[in-house]
Amino acid sequence: MKPIRLMTGFFTVGVWTLLSRILGFVREVLLLSLIGPGPVMDAFVAAFRLPNMFRRFFAEGAFNAAFVPMFAKKLEGEDGAQRFATDAFNGLALVVLILTGLGMIFMPALVWITAEGFSGDARFDLTVGYGRIVFPYILCMSLAALFSGILNATGRFAVAAAAPVLLNIFVIAAMTYAALTGKVVVNWLVWAIPLAGAAQLALTWRAAARAGFALRPARPRWTRDMRAMVFIALPAALASGVMQINLVVGQLVASQYESAVSWLFAADRLYQLPLGVVGIAVGVVLLPDLSRRLRVGDTTGAHHTLSRAAEVSLALTIPSAVALMVVPLALVTVLFERGASDVDDSAAIATAVTIYGLGLPAFVLQKILQPVYFAREDTKRPFYFALVAMVVNAALAVGLAPFVGWIAPALATTLAGWTMFACLAIGARRYGDAARFDARFHKRIWRILAASVLMGAVLIGTNVMLQPFIGLPWWRGLALLVLIGVGGASYFGVGQMIGAFRISEFRAAVRRGA
Repeated sequence: MKPIRLMTGFFTVGVWTLLSRILGFVREVLLLSLIGPGPVMDAFVAAFRLPNMFRRFFAEGAFNAAFVPMFAKKLEGEDGAQRFATDAFNGLALVVLILTGLGMIFMPALVWITAEGFSGDARFDLTVGYGRIVFPYILCMSLAALFSGILNATGRFAVAAAAPVLLNIFVIAAMTYAALTGKVVVNWLVWAIPLAGAAQLALTWRAAARAGFALRPARPRWTRDMRAMVFIALPAALASGVMQINLVVGQLVASQYESAVSWLFAADRLYQLPLGVVGIAVGVVLLPDLSRRLRVGDTTGAHHTLSRAAEVSLALTIPSAVALMVVPLALVTVLFERGASDVDDSAAIATAVTIYGLGLPAFVLQKILQPVYFAREDTKRPFYFALVAMVVNAALAVGLAPFVGWIAPALATTLAGWTMFACLAIGARRYGDAARFDARFHKRIWRILAASVLMGAVLIGTNVMLQPFIGLPWWRGLALLVLIGVGGASYFGVGQMIGAFRISEFRAAVRRGA
């Protein structure tokens, strides 16, 4: 077996994801400054979530959970990988094409189901109109996810990780052009999204062809492998559907409050930065690597791979979570407070960021533990666990709303995230040592926590000293850089000193990925 280089793949995906998220910040800054929290932004956010919700359901969730392990094993055994990929491509294209058509027709019903609070005001019709423009994005992105799965299984992570950058480039360019020429910004924004999806599909399609998998549209075939894939994918589809229900419940609650959908969206984008760079990057690399190791019976290698993935993930995630919890207002003020977004918006967004920060380690650990199940083609147990998390999320989001208002969905998301992690961790025990973390992980995790707590104290003190500068428009950016620099230096310095990690390990991985 030619193993996937975990750390190199992780940093390759992580660097491209970081670039995508940085551009995503630029996108959100433009969105909040040019449009601002309110009816138009609420409508756009609700519309854009529709194709993303179904994309995660069909492509990144259920489909990839079944397709990637099966494809990786066929690739390792040289057993019909090309034919299997072609059949999967044509089957997915047919299903998502039908879904796209139905979504366009029944868009008012979709909006009512996912944002019932918009009924009776201008946001409802705006969301329906925007939704019909952006919904075809799901077709392009679902197929792009298939090609990304092929590239990841063959150890080619760069193009698949770089593809999402195109969405931000298209959107930023569209909003900038509209603002400079006096056009209606939101109209250019919504039309840029399906165009960006087509560009992402073209990029990944070409990269897969260069990797030896030039897939062409044809009549779908119902084969034994396709039946097996659907059988594996169905529980994962239900699990993904449960997770999307959590998002819908949160949006339904938030839609009852003016600007709450916009505030939660902005906060979500901030905590998604470390989640995307760390958790998603590790999950993308871990699934095909575990699948191929289990194919050849390398349980020792799988045990080591899982432990190192968790170790490096938490070494970067825990300090990020601490930063989101101790200095959220400074981050939000510098990043989002300008133009149509004011100080009240910043305070609301910062409150949500603090709560999401509490759940960040749980969300990352989920990304690490789910491949433990998917690599073994076990998608049923994650579904059962997702049901438990869904009940927790719905009960808290609806039950807490009368007491804490619009912030209830954020609290529910965080607590449901920890519930899901606990279920995954307990359920993984049945797989033995290959699904447990090793002694080195347990030795280092407490030191990572200690270094993170010290960093948090340093951030609080530094933030107090920099407050006068953070309030000044021309100095706030420099003040934030100083705050991040001091916090990062304290964390990595102390972490190296007490043995939480070795900086040389990160450097070596970056050099291999370069």
